[in-house]
Amino acid sequence: MIVVLTGGTGGAKFVEGLRQVVSAHDLTFVVNTGDDLEWWGLYVSPDLDSITYAMAGLLSKERGWGVKGDTFFCLQAMGELAEPIWFNVGDRDLAVHLLRSKYLAQGKTLTEATTAICNKLAVQARILPMSNSRVETRVDTPVGDLSFQEYFVQRWYQDPVKSVRFTGATDAEPAPGVVDSIMSASAVILAPSNPATSIGPILAVADIREALRQTPATVAAISPIVNDAAVSGPAAALMAAQGLPVSIAGVVKAYEDFLDILIADVRDLEAANKLDRPGLRVHCANTIMRTADDKAKLARTVLALLSAENARAADPS
Repeated sequence: MIVVLTGGTGGAKFVEGLRQVVSAHDLTFVVNTGDDLEWWGLYVSPDLDSITYAMAGLLSKERGWGVKGDTFFCLQAMGELAEPIWFNVGDRDLAVHLLRSKYLAQGKTLTEATTAICNKLAVQARILPMSNSRVETRVDTPVGDLSFQEYFVQRWYQDPVKSVRFTGATDAEPAPGVVDSIMSASAVILAPSNPATSIGPILAVADIREALRQTPATVAAISPIVNDAAVSGPAAALMAAQGLPVSIAGVVKAYEDFLDILIADVRDLEAANKLDRPGLRVHCANTIMRTADDKAKLARTVLALLSAENARAADPS
């Protein structure tokens, strides 16, 4: 079983690659829920939805989120009714939010609601929220304390970032199955997601981070940073606010207590050669995923590195 910690658009792209080369039955995803929000009275979990849509073959390639071919008639109507419409929700996407909210209102946990939605969409991989408890990513800016979606979507991540915190993380427990999956995995992969706000909330749940330290599985991470800049989005500003260098060295620092393998982009070969941390193996590959072939090739590369590492561990001679 391969366990993938993921969130954000980079994570969803990598999941699409894995879907092409690995049986869904062999995949477990632990997904960031720090971006979750209540919208129009509904519980929305953007990263859970993106990973579910990716595994169902429904993810919009053009947007990197939401359902492909979706319409936005409800969004338009809500705007005409003078309701907020800064968070773009498509009509088919809205149906999933309605169903999730129905399940939660019936007393189901977020894990149970996610499993039920996956079953309805014929998703055979196991998709787990990081926690059933509410953990919220908050971004401190000069204009005030913002939720992640307010910072990222409503304000287009234009505000300087003073700090990032994860409210509720201290008391949060991993969702059922998360720790067991990590401990029994053949390999663990951290997707090329923002270390600060896509993977960071997952690691803020203490027992998850401890499981990554204790697992006998090889733990690999794919860098979302290339040439000292984020591939997309506000990862650079958010990493800097967390005291992390905006470089592959910053990615290593974010994961330094459990990381075995770092996959960096080929353009970071010089920086990779300068990384000096005992026990860390660094490999360079093309990590930019523009096409379906790019996604599949990166997935194959990562899996090949993990297979070679497992073989080396089994026969150290």
